Amino acid sequence: MKINQNTVLQGQRVTLVPYTSAHVPRYHEWMQSEELQRLTASEPLSLEQEYEMQRSWRDDADSEGLKHFLRVGGSGTLGMGGLIISSSSLLTCGNCCSSVHCMLLISSFEPSYRGRGFGKEATLMMMSYGVRNLGITKFEAKIGQENEASICMFKKLHFKEVAVNSIFQEVTLRLDVSDQERRWLLEQTDHVEEKSY
Repeated sequence: MKINQNTVLQGQRVTLVPYTSAHVPRYHEWMQSEELQRLTASEPLSLEQEYEMQRSWRDDADSEGLKHFLRVGGSGTLGMGGLIISSSSLLTCGNCCSSVHCMLLISSFEPSYRGRGFGKEATLMMMSYGVRNLGITKFEAKIGQENEASICMFKKLHFKEVAVNSIFQEVTLRLDVSDQERRWLLEQTDHVEEKSY
């Protein structure tokens, strides 16, 4: 993530800041929840393992994806956010096309922040950044079948369901970024400011 390790995205209601070691203890605390482990298909890690994961994201020279921590209400104090937003390393499809793909992981950890539009705004901000700065032409989101709120949110963002995996009990949604989708996405995020951390 070296290409954007100091990038801050400032929206109307949320600010996305790089996921740093200062965020790890809060993230680790959230991930002790069995519900969150189930929703994110995650295994509990030790605090040291979480620090190692954060370091590997930070130091991954091959990754241009964003790993950011969300703050609610603009420039709130560190740890005030309720989400970790990640987009994985970008994938160039060499077999079927020349598209640049991006897998999205959007995780809501703080129950009081759910259902209030913060995830939607943050997701739009991340997608817009990827389209403008990284040349992304296709997004995919994998969501647990029981997570109806997330599936609904992505469908509102023009994603289409393309697969259901009954073994892993997850739905895959995809958005191909046509010229029309690009214009819509940039209009939705024309207020976003990009700053340095």
